[in-house]
Amino acid sequence: MKKIGEKAQNAAFILKNISTTLKNNALLRMANELEDNAEKIIEANKKDLKNSEKNNLEKAKIDRLILNSEKIHKIADGLREIATQPDPINEIVSMRRRPNGMDVGLVRVPLGVIGIIYESRPNVTADSTGLALKAGNAIILRGGSEAIHSNISIADILHESAVKEGLPENCIQIIRSKDRVYIDAMLKLKDYIDVIIPRGGHSLIQKVVQNSTIPTIETGIGIVSLFVNYDADFNQADKIIINSKCSYPAVCNSLDKLLIHEKIKDHYIPRIILLLRENNVEIRGCKKTQEIVSDVIPAIEEDWSSEYLSLKIVIRVVRDIDEAIQIITKYDSKHTESILTKNYNDARKFLYEVDAAAVFVNAATRLTDGGIFGLGAEIGISTQKLHARGPMGLNQLTSTKWIIYGNGQIRE
Repeated sequence: MKKIGEKAQNAAFILKNISTTLKNNALLRMANELEDNAEKIIEANKKDLKNSEKNNLEKAKIDRLILNSEKIHKIADGLREIATQPDPINEIVSMRRRPNGMDVGLVRVPLGVIGIIYESRPNVTADSTGLALKAGNAIILRGGSEAIHSNISIADILHESAVKEGLPENCIQIIRSKDRVYIDAMLKLKDYIDVIIPRGGHSLIQKVVQNSTIPTIETGIGIVSLFVNYDADFNQADKIIINSKCSYPAVCNSLDKLLIHEKIKDHYIPRIILLLRENNVEIRGCKKTQEIVSDVIPAIEEDWSSEYLSLKIVIRVVRDIDEAIQIITKYDSKHTESILTKNYNDARKFLYEVDAAAVFVNAATRLTDGGIFGLGAEIGISTQKLHARGPMGLNQLTSTKWIIYGNGQIRE
């Protein structure tokens, strides 16, 4: 692992000075080569799927593991999109002339070497590599054992394409072993890796956070709530809730917990449960919910803090917006929250009192996304407050440094 770290560090030194044109050409070639080698990638993916079924991998992870021609085309288009985005490196964030005549500026620079430790999703291999390279960073990838064949196939194609376009030989490296000892070793490479970004479930993220000697950015789990206020538009609420829960249940911005104001519980709970069941959602509920619809599964304590990643939801009746915010604060993961209301003051209260990376008014939780926010592709959604929060695009994969132009100034 030390040799991998040294190679990545040497590549990062070269990358920080590579032109935008060269980086964009590499990204475009990577996209084309992924599409040209789609069958090869799908064959590798079939090996992973076969092994995952044999090992009884949970359905949510299998869903995220599957690759086909359409998904590979989307991955390639994601790289092309990154190529169209402005290069953040050497962007002048600010420049000011001080009273002593010095010009003091702040510019964007690469982080250096990024280590990505991730589960299930082979698309992360391409997405994170494209973003890291465009932001001038070298990358070391360690994917989950369940996707090892898919990840290596994609990483090898990306690496070959990048080198052919003139990027340094070791700008992309992937750990080719399933042995978890490499994760432990990777987390100790403080002299070579500048930041570790884990993408996966709670246990993976906690392992990385607790054991890393390297600064870590948590792309945290999504325990996501939506509060239906007493004055919500029911028709709008129906669409937003079904979209939040059912459009892609296996992702971190999918809805887990539905909080409903007690003033509308008798009218709205039967209605939304009927709709959710029509979409094959398993429903759990608090005692008040059970009193209204008797055959819902009784909620237990752990339901309030569960990220289901499947067609499951828990419903809770709350007395007012304050109780909704209290429940969100106690149980949720500071990822994404939403309120449905026509009340301007309640909307503002929710926006300013709920502590999360993304807080919505009258919109679906599934909209927490770098592309939808206008940031382009993302490497993940950070739930921490340092160094980045929310969708992590190109700017979030940079640091800054001060540059000072003087003319003989000294400290008086």
